[in-house]
Amino acid sequence: MAQLTRREFASLTAGAVAGAALAGPLATRISAESRVRGVLIGAQTYSFRDRGLDAAIDGLKSAGISGVELWQGHFEPREPGGRADRGKLRAWRLATPASYFKDVRAKFDRAGIGIYAVNISFRDDWTDEEVGRGFDQAEALGSKTITASTNQTTVARVAPVASKRGMFVAVHNHSKMKPNEFATPDDFLKAMAVSPAVRVNLDIGHFTAANFDAVDFLRQHHDRIVTLHIKDRQRNQGENLPFGEGDTPIKPVLQMLRDRQWPIPAGIEYEYRGADTLAEVKRCVEYCRQALLET
Repeated sequence: MAQLTRREFASLTAGAVAGAALAGPLATRISAESRVRGVLIGAQTYSFRDRGLDAAIDGLKSAGISGVELWQGHFEPREPGGRADRGKLRAWRLATPASYFKDVRAKFDRAGIGIYAVNISFRDDWTDEEVGRGFDQAEALGSKTITASTNQTTVARVAPVASKRGMFVAVHNHSKMKPNEFATPDDFLKAMAVSPAVRVNLDIGHFTAANFDAVDFLRQHHDRIVTLHIKDRQRNQGENLPFGEGDTPIKPVLQMLRDRQWPIPAGIEYEYRGADTLAEVKRCVEYCRQALLET
């Protein structure tokens, strides 16, 4: 496997807080297979939400993706139609040993796929002990970066834990303007003001659907963005569409990463309605690859 440069590693581990000790292991786990013109075309494993972990890993390998943000639903228990019962899920989080998460990480290691971030969406109903176990899980999975579809009020409680652990929590946006959620640039700015440990997981599709400028936000705040979600949506809360058919500036964003040499993973998140998940993810990868090869 190709080794990451020092600058690439620093970004993929969200800046290597306090000299993060994962440099060696992570550098050997992320190959150059899905890197194009210096940009890592990764994926949110939620793209393969229609299948379990092992089949998702097979899909990622088939699509040529060598770095991922690991979706919570691929390592936590799920029940038909949604998440497990809240009480059962809390009990599972508190009781499940680190060895379970290390085994999950080992599956990615064997597949040659690096985990550059772990999705653990802390919410207001999480206990402090549950929050702590979330950080334990991420560490066992080999990541110093947690992405979170979290509440605004949760940030002040989670940020000190992230700082103490030498980790980052990257808040994730959606498009709907709901109280106590993340959607606007100001929502991000308020969260980042809480602590240097708070970063941004910018979903450029949702940002566009909410009528904000992803290119401008990336230009201004790239040093606080640890990963992107790449999807295509229409403005004015429009629907998800195949890449290139919506209003999201996917090409300008990818080319800015390339031209400015900002080593922020560009994580494909397949959400539009397609005939076959693997075929559509491959289509997304190829769209991103071609965008990066354009002059």
